[in-house]
Amino acid sequence: MPADGPAGDTLIVRYREAGTWRKRSVGNQVLQGRVELPIPPPRLKADWTDAVLHTQPLAPGDVAPLNLPRARLRWPDYRLCVQRLADAMDAAGLPGVLRATEPALMACRGARYHLDAERYGAFAFCNLIVQAAPGLDLHFPANGLRMPLERGSLVLFDTGQPHAVIDRARGHFDAADFPETDDRSLVFLTWELPVAQADVARRLGIHLDRAQPTPARQRGGPMWRNGRPARLCPQTGRWL
Repeated sequence: MPADGPAGDTLIVRYREAGTWRKRSVGNQVLQGRVELPIPPPRLKADWTDAVLHTQPLAPGDVAPLNLPRARLRWPDYRLCVQRLADAMDAAGLPGVLRATEPALMACRGARYHLDAERYGAFAFCNLIVQAAPGLDLHFPANGLRMPLERGSLVLFDTGQPHAVIDRARGHFDAADFPETDDRSLVFLTWELPVAQADVARRLGIHLDRAQPTPARQRGGPMWRNGRPARLCPQTGRWL
């Protein structure tokens, strides 16, 4: 602990656990796959489009929650979607990992390069894509992974992994790829999975350091690279 990244970087996340600051490595592994999901009802899809473009308009690159209780009222296949993801997690050697938390429903019009560990350092994310505009990729620049996104795509990754949703034809995020006149949005369910779960840490390659709590007063934020506070370029995903 910590593990080295593919380019020789040493990445550390500092996070709070039971009132104490801890630290851990960033897992380089990403679990990806796809399950068959029914097409959401037209009324539900129209509701999502209206929310993203009008009632709670999203700027290109922003990620924001949608109203899940409202969506479930119009989504007869919601439980089927969740069950198929749970079955896929079981088959991947992660039995029961979704039971510990309730999902959130999220949307974005692309996503700038960012690190979720700044707010969710004690967690990994498990995402299930339920609606996707064509031609979008999920890009993890630290390990070079580009994942085409479509309905039924699933991904489990460390929140300390830089990532973005970008146009498939580009190698960076460009707001011009997401004009207001075209609904190139992505809607997904997301679960916050504690990295303290042994199966999650093992599958992603996360090493926890419980023996040495970090100082209560720390400077530089929760994400560190090669011994220094880490900053990320939101357009390119490069470390600054």
